[in-house]
Amino acid sequence: MKKILVTGATGFIGNYVIGNLLNHKNVTVIASSSTQENARLASWFPSVKYIPFNLKDFNNDANYYEYFDQPDAMIHLAWEGLPNYKAAFHSEENLPRHLSFLKNCIKNGLTDITITGTCFEYGMQEGCLSEDMEASPGNAYAIAKNTLRKNLEQLQQIENFKLKWIRLFYTYGRGQSPNSLISQLDKAIASGEKIFNMSGGEQQRDYLPVENVAANIVKIALQNEVTGVINCSSGEPVKVKTFVANYLAQLQQPIQLNLGYYPYPDYEPMIFWGDNQKLKTITDNE
Repeated sequence: MKKILVTGATGFIGNYVIGNLLNHKNVTVIASSSTQENARLASWFPSVKYIPFNLKDFNNDANYYEYFDQPDAMIHLAWEGLPNYKAAFHSEENLPRHLSFLKNCIKNGLTDITITGTCFEYGMQEGCLSEDMEASPGNAYAIAKNTLRKNLEQLQQIENFKLKWIRLFYTYGRGQSPNSLISQLDKAIASGEKIFNMSGGEQQRDYLPVENVAANIVKIALQNEVTGVINCSSGEPVKVKTFVANYLAQLQQPIQLNLGYYPYPDYEPMIFWGDNQKLKTITDNE
């Protein structure tokens, strides 16, 4: 049996990743989050070994590889404070905590790590974004994530471990942040609103349902042939207003879109999507 540690277990993506992992034979799941109270509410709780840990309590004198029962691999999803992308705490607090924690696990024996990064690491570059492009992050969250990746790549010079860095594009589905586009749209529908305020919707994005994202993360984590930076994307750009209209059509909801009510975000380019050829080499060869 292969023991897989999942941090950020009770998060939006974490819940789906654990559910997917439990469908795999010969896999034992060790789940971790900051509080057991929320974890107990999850349907997967009775089927995993749950070990609570709050990164704010990190102690470098501890052996976290031992603490988490010597996992064969880690899927590190934990990251605090999203979706507040511009806040300084990403670099000032999150980055040093996460780097210290991961270094501790690696130095004590962990040899296989999969970590979720972000498409925002590409910065304001437009068009099809491929993994061989140089990162150019522009917001605090992306800068912190990219710095974490670079530090871990440097650590590979002296420590023997596999690193799979997954750049997530636009994930959507049940359980998403209430501030997300689809969550706000679902709220408007549930409230019986006739009009939904949004941006102009001309920006083009790369969307994947969270079930697909979780399946991709698990497939990436369970193999070691393809490593390094890996885009988790559909490879197919779609206008935001088209994406919203299609979502409403599937639900047969006639709510009117008030396009142009909000300005376009200033932390992302107008048109971008992910090259998913590297991902396909994993999913097609499974």
